[in-house]
Amino acid sequence: MRARLRTTQLPKLWTPRFAPRVGDSTYSSAMSNDNIGTESAGAPAGGVQSVDRAVSVLEILAQRGEAGVSEVAAEIDVHKSTAFRLLGALEARGLVEQAGERGKYRLGFGIVRLAGAVTGTIDITKQSRAVAERLAQDMGETINLAVMESHYAINLEQVRGPSAVTAHNWVGQLTPLHATSSGKILLAQLSAKRRAELLAEAGLERLTSHTLTSKVRLEKSLAEARERGYSITLEEFEIGLNAMAAPIRSKDGEVIAAISASGPGYRFTEERMHELAPLLIEGAEEISHRMGYLG
Repeated sequence: MRARLRTTQLPKLWTPRFAPRVGDSTYSSAMSNDNIGTESAGAPAGGVQSVDRAVSVLEILAQRGEAGVSEVAAEIDVHKSTAFRLLGALEARGLVEQAGERGKYRLGFGIVRLAGAVTGTIDITKQSRAVAERLAQDMGETINLAVMESHYAINLEQVRGPSAVTAHNWVGQLTPLHATSSGKILLAQLSAKRRAELLAEAGLERLTSHTLTSKVRLEKSLAEARERGYSITLEEFEIGLNAMAAPIRSKDGEVIAAISASGPGYRFTEERMHELAPLLIEGAEEISHRMGYLG
C-alpha cells in the first residue's frame, strides 16, 4: 500500500527565470557596453552587466584587501570613470569604504551585515546534516529541517528514510505554521502576542478535514507541544501524512529551527510517533549543542 501525498499549492521561493550564458546575444550585448552611465532600468542587459561588474569589484577587494580606482578599472577592463562610479555606488551602501587618504578602497561593514543574515542558516544546515542522516536511518522516515520565514515555515534540508514510500521533497517550500509539525513547534515557542499576530496574518486555512482551524484547539495543541517537547500533526497538512517536530535552540536558548520526521499515516502512526519522540528530541538537542546551546 502506498500513501498518496498531494502537493499543496503554496508560495515558492523566487528563482531566476534566466541566467545569461557566454554566447547568448543578450549576454554579448551587455558585455559590449563599457559605460555604466548609459545603463537604465529599461535596459535589462545593462543592468545585468552592472551587477556583474559590482560583484567583480567586491571579489577583487576580497582577494587583494585594498585596491585603487585604476587597479579596479584595469582588472574589470573599464574606464576609470566607470570604476569610480561603481565604487561610489558600493560605498553609498556601505559595501566598500575608503582606506585612509591614499585613494584605496576596501570592503566595508555592510558586507558583514549581509553575511550575518545567512550565517545562522548556513550553520544550522551544516550542523544538522549528520544528525538528520542518522535519524532518517534510525527512525526509517523522512527528516526535514525548517526555520520560520514570515508567517510560514521554510524547509532548508531534507534526508529521506530508507523506506520505499517517502514524503515529497519539501526543500525550499513554504508551509503553513498551523498545519505542520515544524510550524507548530516554532509557533509554540513564541509569545502569545507574536503568535496571535502571525496567525492573524496567515489565517487558519483548512487544508484537510483534520486541519485545526479553531484558535482554541490550536492553542491546546501548542500547549501540549511545549509541555512534552515536540509537536505532532495527524493528516492536518496532507491526507495520509503524519509528522512530528522538535525545537532547535541557539546558544542563547532561542528556538531558531525545527527538525521533523514525517511519513505515511498507515506506518507512521500516532502511537509510533510517541515511541520515537525521544530519538527526535535527542537529535534536536544534539544540533542545539552544536549551535552552542549548553542547556
